[in-house]
Amino acid sequence: MRTNLKDLLSKEKLKAAWDFVREPVIVAGVLLVSTTAIAQPFYIPSGSMEPTLQIGDGLIATKYDYGYSRYSVPFAMGPSSHTRLLQKAPKRGDIVIFRDPSEPSKTLIKRLIGLPGDHVQMVEGRLWINGKELPLKEDGIGTAEDEQGGMYQVARYTETLPNGITHTIFKQGWNGELDNTEEFVVPKDHFFMMGDNRDDSLDSRVAASAGGVGYVPIENLVGHAQVVVGSYDYLGGLEDKGLFIRLRGSRFLKALY
Repeated sequence: MRTNLKDLLSKEKLKAAWDFVREPVIVAGVLLVSTTAIAQPFYIPSGSMEPTLQIGDGLIATKYDYGYSRYSVPFAMGPSSHTRLLQKAPKRGDIVIFRDPSEPSKTLIKRLIGLPGDHVQMVEGRLWINGKELPLKEDGIGTAEDEQGGMYQVARYTETLPNGITHTIFKQGWNGELDNTEEFVVPKDHFFMMGDNRDDSLDSRVAASAGGVGYVPIENLVGHAQVVVGSYDYLGGLEDKGLFIRLRGSRFLKALY
């Protein structure tokens, strides 16, 4: 009888303990599955994708668009691979979140400009893909922000990619360090990424060995940026995060194309 009573008490303790932790465990499990397989929030800390994305934007990126790699899960658990589970090819013009090839712990966001086999080059500040100069149309003046919170005016243009996708870029000049480059040939299973703020983006125009991004392997893709869910300005820039100036209400739930 004593043994049965002890067993009963032990079972009751275990049940009570499970009832206590069940809800947090389920919530944690759902969050883990959803952020791994479905979507994940990200924050924009720099102005390299202005005017499309602004410093302080918080966005949601879907993960299933490109399939899954070790970088789709927390702590990049899993073996390295040149393919992805349920792999789908990204499209030119996608705004892509990916892991920095030279520093995989760092997450970056750029626009996918070059697909495997593409020839990409900058000539006098104009983008050429596969021997053709991309159409560029003047689109007024915009306001850019640096990481210290300073604002400055910059010319805005609309660029049309070979697949017809149009997007807006910032361009200050036509003879900067990255305005005349070699011709890049994108390797198999890699992509060429660029920021929309063309004169303030360290991207695939700079090799990883020189501190840039270089070509991005397919396994480094994390997600496809879809929508801005919130946006705010910090007083004094990112170095002073204790205070913020305003919420940018006009950017809430802004779809990205």
